[in-house]
Amino acid sequence: MLAETSYDYELMHVNLDNEIDNGLHPTEDPTPCDCRQEHSEWDKLFIMLENSQMREAMLLQATDDVLRGELQRLRAELGRLAGGMARPCSASGPADARLAQALEPLLQESRDANRRLARLEDAEARRHEATVPSLGAVLEELQRTRADLSAMQSWVARHWLPAGCETAIFFPMRSKKIFGSVHPVRPMKLESFSACIWVKATDVLNKTILFSYGTKWNPYEIQLYLSSQSLVFVVGGKENKLAADTVVSLGRWSHLCGTWSSEQGSMSLWANGELVATTLEMAKSHPVPEGGLLQIGQEKNGCCVGGGFDETLAFSGRITGFNIWDRVLSKEEIRASGGAESCHIRGNIVGWGVTEIQAHGGAQYVS
Repeated sequence: MLAETSYDYELMHVNLDNEIDNGLHPTEDPTPCDCRQEHSEWDKLFIMLENSQMREAMLLQATDDVLRGELQRLRAELGRLAGGMARPCSASGPADARLAQALEPLLQESRDANRRLARLEDAEARRHEATVPSLGAVLEELQRTRADLSAMQSWVARHWLPAGCETAIFFPMRSKKIFGSVHPVRPMKLESFSACIWVKATDVLNKTILFSYGTKWNPYEIQLYLSSQSLVFVVGGKENKLAADTVVSLGRWSHLCGTWSSEQGSMSLWANGELVATTLEMAKSHPVPEGGLLQIGQEKNGCCVGGGFDETLAFSGRITGFNIWDRVLSKEEIRASGGAESCHIRGNIVGWGVTEIQAHGGAQYVS
């Protein structure tokens, strides 16, 4: 009886094991669940705040870089301007005294601008403590300083001579009696040449002569003149003409050059170091003859001895740095002739400051 009971118990145990193996508890692993929790509203708020602070820091850094560059450029530019205006002026006469008196307010403005720049740099150094409103104040101060610097530059452009020039010839009005006669150091027998001149015109009509060279047989051998805002270059006669539009601004110094070669009749015009017009087949194989008259600010039409001037063609304004070479200058030489110290570069036919140029009528040298 006991043996039977033991057998039945073992049989029931085996059946229960079979039922478990047959599907009551499957052997495959269940699909893993995503146990990450949803961010709370506070978590989202802190994440947005961190992103906002990061963007603000990046914006402040970018603005800081811009301000630093602007301040460095302004200080360098202001230093050059103040250094140029601070050149000593000897009080040798009433004109020098008036010039020194006129410069004093500008020097004071320069010192004030320097102090403002120092404050700006100090504010920039404390940028980590600055808030958005203080950054706006720095930008506003920077704009005021730039406006003052622009005003000083405008004044200098109206009153100062360019390119290290010490003198200029002033043509106070348009008149047939006001001109400058030029006496070249070598004969004007040319098969190629380059002519450059610094000009600041007060008024321009349809034809305002900068310089002209002519003989009794051809009054229009060489001419450089203004027509409204255009620049016109003539070699060998009126039919050989090259023009460039909108290259001259009234009341501002402009450096103008014309080059010509008889070999191919190549002719070019340059304004402030840039090529503005060029052509070929102009006065090809035509030699410019010697024995003519060279003048600035007027055109002598050859009608009679000592006459032939027309007041409607006369120049009014200032001229300096007039040079002529007996060859075609390269692009680099043209740009150098209009550079910061171009008045120390002189032509071998006409050299400014070396060649005799006589002022007639009301024309006069100014410094």
